[in-house]
Amino acid sequence: MIPTVLPTYNRAPLSFEKGEGSWLIAADGTRYLDLGAGIAVNALGHANPDLVAALTKQAGRLWHVSNLYQIPEQQRLADMMVEKTFADTVFFTNSGTETAELAIKMARKYWYEKGAPERIEILAFEGAFHGRSTGAIAAAGSEKMVKGYGPLMPGFRQLPWADMAALKAAISDKTCAVMVETIQGEGGIRPLSDGDLKMIRALCDETGALLILDEVQCGVGRTGRLFAHEWAGITPDIMMVAKGIGGGFPLGAVLATERAASGMVAGTHGSTYGGNPLGCAIGARVLEIVSDPAFLAEVNRKAALFRQRLEGLVAAHPDVFEGVRGQGLMLGLVCKVAPADLVKAGYAQHILTVPAAHEALRLLPPLTITDDEIAEAVRRLDAAATALAPASSSV
Repeated sequence: MIPTVLPTYNRAPLSFEKGEGSWLIAADGTRYLDLGAGIAVNALGHANPDLVAALTKQAGRLWHVSNLYQIPEQQRLADMMVEKTFADTVFFTNSGTETAELAIKMARKYWYEKGAPERIEILAFEGAFHGRSTGAIAAAGSEKMVKGYGPLMPGFRQLPWADMAALKAAISDKTCAVMVETIQGEGGIRPLSDGDLKMIRALCDETGALLILDEVQCGVGRTGRLFAHEWAGITPDIMMVAKGIGGGFPLGAVLATERAASGMVAGTHGSTYGGNPLGCAIGARVLEIVSDPAFLAEVNRKAALFRQRLEGLVAAHPDVFEGVRGQGLMLGLVCKVAPADLVKAGYAQHILTVPAAHEALRLLPPLTITDDEIAEAVRRLDAAATALAPASSSV
């Protein structure tokens, strides 16, 4: 008999009834150190007092009003995002998948309005994850994502990840846009180099193609900058944002330049819940906190500490780990064992991690994780690795 909850997840035998900062607490009181943060969602930790206050204040005033009307909280968050980024305009959604759909529509509508409706091809990369809608899975193109779903949305082409020669050969005056994660998350915590990002930007400029950056997982302070592309000194034309911007509340946003968004006029897109007062009030508080230079400096300091400790963990368990990759507090332990096995071993040590492709174990803690919690995380990861390979030494 099918469960009442559609069984599309292979769920762990764990459930939680409370969260505090970097910790999740089960019904029996067991505390788990959370290095997944809802897959980079709880950027400020669980039950963050600032977000609880923002939510409570707005919840007592107004939760939802249609986008048929002006929404002051939405306008405030849009103004903040434009002030702090490359963007000239913002559309709010409820999820990262929804941002992918609008990014695709926006890029193709741009060329339609320019008199080139045939210019629809979007170049993407192997290992990408842009969401689970039909458009997003067509962009990713992997068999795992598309098998069994019938004809896919046409106009997408996947290139080998980080293969700039392949991109240079493929991009042309028929290319609508290049769509890429600044750092692949589901694909294994694989960052594009600054040089690669600069080359992608240059190739787009040469051909007129729009650059769509997916920063759903790597954005909102996770790498020690407000958005990961800032490290390379480039800007996109369209950017997908979600996860961390809501701090746990469903919220996403598509940021765009005036040029890229020029085709999106009244009636071309919409959302019932996107940009609702409750979500935007919380998002504005998240952005206020995360964009503070002092906060980002702390993310970078803690990221360096965490990485140093993880390098020691790798050295102590050469039969379990191969290395560390990533940026900021978006880190991946490259494993010689199945990452899913290490996740399960972590449950016994009361630590939560997330597996990914390309033999990576994702570590995506709240950006508010403390030094003591970093030390405790490495201790528990060490115990999990030891359980998988008892002959290895410990840190």
